[in-house]
Amino acid sequence: MELVQRIRQVTVLGAGQMGSGIAQTLAQSGYTTALYDISDAAVERGMGAIASSLDRLMNKGRLSPEQRDAAWLKLTPVTTLDSCRNSDFVIEAVPEQLELKQKLFRELDRLCPPETILATNTSSLSITVIAGVTKRPSQVIGMHFMNPVPLMPLVEVIRGLATSEDTLTTTVSLAEALGKTAIRAEDYPGFISNRILMPMINEAVYAVYEGVASPEAVDQIMKLGMNHPMGPLTLADFIGLDTCLSIMETLQEGFGDSKYRPCPLLRNYVSAGWLGKKTGRGFYSYD
Repeated sequence: MELVQRIRQVTVLGAGQMGSGIAQTLAQSGYTTALYDISDAAVERGMGAIASSLDRLMNKGRLSPEQRDAAWLKLTPVTTLDSCRNSDFVIEAVPEQLELKQKLFRELDRLCPPETILATNTSSLSITVIAGVTKRPSQVIGMHFMNPVPLMPLVEVIRGLATSEDTLTTTVSLAEALGKTAIRAEDYPGFISNRILMPMINEAVYAVYEGVASPEAVDQIMKLGMNHPMGPLTLADFIGLDTCLSIMETLQEGFGDSKYRPCPLLRNYVSAGWLGKKTGRGFYSYD
């Protein structure tokens, strides 16, 4: 834990579901945490989600009122990147758009102290390509949290081509300080988790597309027959069908293999704006 003692101030970029979950987990673990997004409204939504989550944990007896209050006091909402100037560690959790992430990492490289580690929560994009726009590629790393972050025990830690051993060791130590299990992966499309998960989801979509079975039947087969806690199409709705499509496109482009071709039905749903739970409709309808 000595390596992680130098991490006192952390900034999380992106106050959406993943970013707010990461910020909450850091705050619960005692880290002074700034949560950044581009607008007051976005940051307020993220802080509201954290407050609700902390209250649920307290009501379930997983946090005491004192622990809940202590975590809340560790959080600061911000709408400028200036907080990064004092950060020992930055975790980017903005949408899965390579150009957006590269733009942010160029700015972070300019703003942050030379020793600051820059981590990306990308679920499939190349760490090496993101690091390549900075002057500190040895201090850029992938730190892929699972959703919902406060509850899921895994962090996938991905080393880019230039990532140093010190950056890797510090990031693994930080993940463990957050109560997570850190699993290391190499920098290939989809890493481990999504290289396995997304083709399964895509094949489940094909089963519906080809009329093999209904979404309900596909999910029941996987839940009752394979002991999955959630069917693949329910999970796809939860993740976001746009995110699933984006990851499948990254896999197809990265490997050049037709087995990663996104199902046309998945493309149609995304084109229609049926993105899953967040829009109220995907493979299922949500109130």
